[in-house]
Amino acid sequence: MIEDLKAFLDFKVAQYNQPGFITNDPISIPHLFTKKQDIEIMGFWAATLAWGQRVTIINKCKELIQLMDGAPYDFIINHEEPDLKKLLNFKHRTFNDIDTLYFISFFRYHYERNESLESAFISPTVILSDSEGSVSQHTSNVEAALNHFRSYFFSLPDYPHRTKKHVSSPSQKSTCKRLNMFLRWMVRKDNCGVDFGIWNQLKPADLIMPCDLHVDRVSRKLNLITRKQTDWQTAIELTECLREFDPVDPVKYDFALFGLGIEEKF
Repeated sequence: MIEDLKAFLDFKVAQYNQPGFITNDPISIPHLFTKKQDIEIMGFWAATLAWGQRVTIINKCKELIQLMDGAPYDFIINHEEPDLKKLLNFKHRTFNDIDTLYFISFFRYHYERNESLESAFISPTVILSDSEGSVSQHTSNVEAALNHFRSYFFSLPDYPHRTKKHVSSPSQKSTCKRLNMFLRWMVRKDNCGVDFGIWNQLKPADLIMPCDLHVDRVSRKLNLITRKQTDWQTAIELTECLREFDPVDPVKYDFALFGLGIEEKF
């Protein structure tokens, strides 16, 4: 029964959407900061590096913070060329120093012109909606935002081609798991203390589920996904299914599905 499944998932959301969840999750990295720009920068970086063991992801992010003198925004805005030398050995899996230096270049370019990273995701084609917008409108908002962001992120003339593999988009048919997770952190608003809710132009109702291996596996077991492959359309299918449970905040079920997958091996 759909009512029973909704009740079960709502219970699991309440179980995992609480501060105890933060400690062992990459979201703990932006929680180390109070300045909005630091939260955005390290939130984006933590999401980008979020593959592999969570302990390793967290440790690598902390290493990166140390290399930026514990103040990412200040380092990015005020560094001089010799300050970058200490970053030349940073590496996490296939993310290396070339990628690191380009991320710093992009952040500097953006923050010299904008107060928040949020504006990097707002495409002129995004029709900002209230929570009553149609499903297709919500989906197109984030789809346009992610496609715009990738184009903008690689708009600097010296971008390294190798770095493009670290920033996905729906136009590549990717699930965009890391970017959707980052948007969840920045956009979702509640009083539970996990997600930040510091962005206002995109709405929680617009968000698309971060569809990683755990979420994908659990969702298929619960018959929330029927699509055989796992791509952008799969993330949309899952989100539209979850909108039936909560049209205003469908991505809150990420807590339930991820928690069931990684904590309970569902």
